[in-house]
Amino acid sequence: MKKSNNLDFVILSELTKNSRRSDRQLAKVIRVSQPTITRRRTQLEKQGLLEYTSIPDLRKLDFEIMAFIFGKWKFDAHPNTQVQAATDFIHKHPNIIFVSTGRGDFGDRVAISVHKDFADYSKFMSDIRHEWAELMGDPTTFIISLKTDNILRNLTFKFLIDTLKKKE
Repeated sequence: MKKSNNLDFVILSELTKNSRRSDRQLAKVIRVSQPTITRRRTQLEKQGLLEYTSIPDLRKLDFEIMAFIFGKWKFDAHPNTQVQAATDFIHKHPNIIFVSTGRGDFGDRVAISVHKDFADYSKFMSDIRHEWAELMGDPTTFIISLKTDNILRNLTFKFLIDTLKKKE
């Protein structure tokens, strides 16, 4: 993969703030030609550095809970079985918004899910315990109320980009 240059970072920064900007609008803000933006954006997409998505306000979609679920695979389980079971479970539960391996005090797997209410969360955790009992020990969770006024920063990457730009 080709190494990104400073212009690529600026384009990514601007698109993180507003991914709906046209190449013409980006060119005007960044002060380069529109064909340059189009060419660099196409390269970023081909390299897999740029994908388009939105981060909705989960509270406005009536989700009350965000859960971080930590688990540890049992050593005697077969790796292919683990991966297939996890993949099947994820496909059945579209409320899972992130899953990865990792390392920490709580285990070697982490998932983030969102839930309409505590009953939905409880059912979800019951499903995990039932379907993954042979593969994983009892999961540890950290739940966040999305209905609180104590959220100091919403889930977005805009702040990260602003911070990175200040460090330049």
